[in-house]
Amino acid sequence: MSADVSGMAGVKLRQEDLASLRRSVRGPVLEPGSDGYEEECATYNLACALRPAVVVGAGSEEDVRSAVLFAGRHGLPVAVKSAAHQIVSPARDGLLITTSRMRDISVDPRQRTVRVGAGARWREVLARTAEHGLAPIVGSAPDVGVLGYTLGGGQSPLLGRTLGYAADHVRWLDLVTADGELRRVTPRSEPDLFWALLGGKGNFGVVTAVEFEVFPHSRFYGGGVYFAGEHLAEVLDAWRAWLPAQEEAMTSSLGIQRLPDIPSLPAALRGAFVVHLRIGYLGTAADGERLVAPLRAAAPVLLDLLGEKPFTSIGEIHLDPVDPLPYVDRSVCLDDFTEKTAHTLVELTGPRSGCTLANVEIRALGGALDREPAVPNAVPSRGLPYVVFGFAVGAPDQAEQLRADLARVVDGLAPWAAERNMVNFLSPDEATDAAGVRAVYGAERYDRLAAVKKRYDPANVFRFNHNITPA
Repeated sequence: MSADVSGMAGVKLRQEDLASLRRSVRGPVLEPGSDGYEEECATYNLACALRPAVVVGAGSEEDVRSAVLFAGRHGLPVAVKSAAHQIVSPARDGLLITTSRMRDISVDPRQRTVRVGAGARWREVLARTAEHGLAPIVGSAPDVGVLGYTLGGGQSPLLGRTLGYAADHVRWLDLVTADGELRRVTPRSEPDLFWALLGGKGNFGVVTAVEFEVFPHSRFYGGGVYFAGEHLAEVLDAWRAWLPAQEEAMTSSLGIQRLPDIPSLPAALRGAFVVHLRIGYLGTAADGERLVAPLRAAAPVLLDLLGEKPFTSIGEIHLDPVDPLPYVDRSVCLDDFTEKTAHTLVELTGPRSGCTLANVEIRALGGALDREPAVPNAVPSRGLPYVVFGFAVGAPDQAEQLRADLARVVDGLAPWAAERNMVNFLSPDEATDAAGVRAVYGAERYDRLAAVKKRYDPANVFRFNHNITPA
């Protein structure tokens, strides 16, 4: 092993410095090439590798404080990884803090609150809250980390339209700021910082724990219906006409998918081009069947997976991939979804389009996702009725072509595109474009975030993210 490790801008981390760091933390301290480094840096998107100068596997708040203070002394920027579903930078020449060991979960059924550590994943929370007939505002993929999802807003395919974003129901957060101080951030103690954290996506420190509200839901009606891709136009037209009449208890999205030929998929879907209609409904199964009937009748059904389910099965609505894979992605929010929009989407992604993307999905938003919460936060996507997200799967040497394929679809929707976007849907390219990030938030919100950033992270220590630069 070398005598030192290269750090930022020529900074050298001496072995004695790393030995001192190891003595100050309970978790592992790992350098490139050391046993466990690759595993600690592993990401969900295999095309977005992490390559920091040093990794600290934090086991406690004190480990996080020690790591942040060490980074400050040695001029290292800091990255944070929980479940690693949205890594936007390789964190080269930086210090990476991983939080997967901090997975404590505490449920208070009387207060209907949950406290979780920084490394908890939604699947673990769902199991605990279900014991009490309660449900969190969880997203489409239960294996996603709680903290990253919540700091970016958190849009649920089941509770979002009735209750808003996950960020809207946070009570407090424990945060280690760039100066190494541990703060309990509440709307009363530090209102500007509380506002900025929820929607500001990791720019202001390392969140070590959070408490949020949960709600009395134990079951839902939903899942998915698959149609052959050749019927995309009919399904889109039916879905677009159906949406305006739906109450807030009904949430729906639609995925245009070119699926791999793998044994884990049902036979009807292997290697198939399909339209995946997703439904999440909080009413009775009988009402759900009645409401969905016009969509079922839009085209011949390949596979019908709708039914009454326990809330813990929320992942069955979208059936997002669980295993890591290499991909590139882009997203855009739409101000409208007209007949012309639907026709354009068919031209861009339909059976005669030549589209190669694994999935292009459009989610209907609205309802409580448009309403300001009791305690305001920085989530920038209220009032946007639709979000489109596309991803293409392929090895790194295919990335240039895959980005071009994505651009053809996303840019083709430009006539209906909004400037603002959903933070959690930003790709690495979008999240690291300074002008683009400003546009996502809007000038007024961004300037307020930048002022908070200047106060709590003036040196921009936390910049391996959807970065907001200090004012």
